[in-house]
Amino acid sequence: MKSNKNMDYICPICLGNSGVESTDTLLKQNDLVFRDDLVSVWINSFWVGKNKGHLIVVPNQHFVTLWDLPTEVGHRIFEVSKLMAVALKEVYKCDGVTLRQNNESAGDQHAFHYHQHIFPRYINDDFNQKLVEKSTLSDPQERIVYVKKLRRYLEESVDIKI
Repeated sequence: MKSNKNMDYICPICLGNSGVESTDTLLKQNDLVFRDDLVSVWINSFWVGKNKGHLIVVPNQHFVTLWDLPTEVGHRIFEVSKLMAVALKEVYKCDGVTLRQNNESAGDQHAFHYHQHIFPRYINDDFNQKLVEKSTLSDPQERIVYVKKLRRYLEESVDIKI
């Protein structure tokens, strides 16, 4: 499955990754925390609630969504995300971290270049309060419908037997 973002899209993350600072990108070169041959880590330009200083881990090459991402790059993003989560705990003295990654407009993706957010979390920071307030406990009989659909897809489309 490939995403279908507009090919004329001016990617603000690609611009930042290439050192361009303009009105099309909010990434400033001073915000760069880490870079290797596959990924870069930036302090995000937007603060979210009480959780200032959160990071985004991005591939250096342009990939729009999770399903566009080569496995090798995805593995590196996970490794670097873990390293950065530990760094946040040590440096910010936060109580925990939340990783968040959005795909497509319906999934709240706003910059159409894959990026993994790492938020420092603090006791009683209310970061997910609206999400928690809207959550409901599901019935096990309702869940089995979704289990069956996903298992069928895995068995038929990618030859994984459960």
